[in-house]
Amino acid sequence: MFVIVFITMFKNKRNFRAALVAIILILIGGGILLFRNQTARVDTPQIGLGDTKETPQNIPVLTQVAANLTVPWSLAFLPSGDLLFTERPGRVRIVDKEEGLLQKPLLEIDEAEEIGEGGLLGVAVHPDFEKNGFVYFYYTYQVSGENVLNRVVRYKFDGTNFSDKEILVAKIPGASNHNGGRIKFGPDGFLYIGTGDAEEPSLAQNKASLAGKILRVTEDGKRAPGNPFGDMIYSYGHRNVQGLAWDSQGRLWATEHGPSATDELNLISPGENYGWPLIRGDEEEKGMINPILHSGLGNTWAPSGGAFFRGSVFFTGLRGQTLYEAVVDGDKVRELKEHFKGELGRIRDVVVGPDGFLYIATNNTDGRGAPKKDDDKILRVNPEKF
Repeated sequence: MFVIVFITMFKNKRNFRAALVAIILILIGGGILLFRNQTARVDTPQIGLGDTKETPQNIPVLTQVAANLTVPWSLAFLPSGDLLFTERPGRVRIVDKEEGLLQKPLLEIDEAEEIGEGGLLGVAVHPDFEKNGFVYFYYTYQVSGENVLNRVVRYKFDGTNFSDKEILVAKIPGASNHNGGRIKFGPDGFLYIGTGDAEEPSLAQNKASLAGKILRVTEDGKRAPGNPFGDMIYSYGHRNVQGLAWDSQGRLWATEHGPSATDELNLISPGENYGWPLIRGDEEEKGMINPILHSGLGNTWAPSGGAFFRGSVFFTGLRGQTLYEAVVDGDKVRELKEHFKGELGRIRDVVVGPDGFLYIATNNTDGRGAPKKDDDKILRVNPEKF
């Protein structure tokens, strides 16, 4: 089109210079737009989760699945391929496999108290969901004025409605910060729960408290058989566990927030003490376990959700604004790779989809980020393009 304009204006010599300037400006503007698109690397049109007709080699590294969300915290796929997710203000929403994001929430949990880092946090789908319809949630609630606690509840979901709410684990200590919140079913069929120290570090070492622990319970919220202390506690000495992932050997890896640095990636064994608040980073103490990897004294990841994929533990970084990939070699990490560093802002969760792609959620609208256009988002990641 601008070529036609140029020819027309060229017939009038007095307009030749103006036409030339206009063309240069158009080309520069197009170049800037192209640069921005390449930097973001996001295919912006919203897709349904079934839109994977192209081969992985032809699919962009990032594709937008849902946008304009409010602090999405946890992602969980249903057997149908639909994607459930929580928003911290108390909403449960879904990305339909064919239709994409449904605007109306499936469930609103009024008790969920969005305070500081708290609110509606983790979601987990029962391994036998197709038989029992069970979906689990972890959320912060408030009692007796300023007394903040967390609980795990279970609902039945028929594909349209949630019903039959049951409180399974109650009175997990909470606070404005350090609420943990990640829940996942392990390969043993038990539900694992990551909790925080509720801003009282000593609780992490107190085995009479559920704070600063990884808990393991049955589908009904009872202590799992074989737990090391005969109660719900699986491991202790944690500051703020927000990521759980099992590798191909069935071993549990957990991400944990440090005190503004020395964030941790831990390999979890039942009954072990992971040191907080007595040791951090490379510090050692008899009877306490050091992290497999930590961010160092001068660096922070603020790690959250985790997933095991193709020999690596992928975990998200909030302050780090990165999708991290810890390449596992036995009981060590051979290399830590960084993906999308600084491109997407704060990243809260990562899961492996049934289509073999990774899915991540950003958290730029949580009061600590710098929201960009259409934040927050859920994005599909094509690992073939790393």
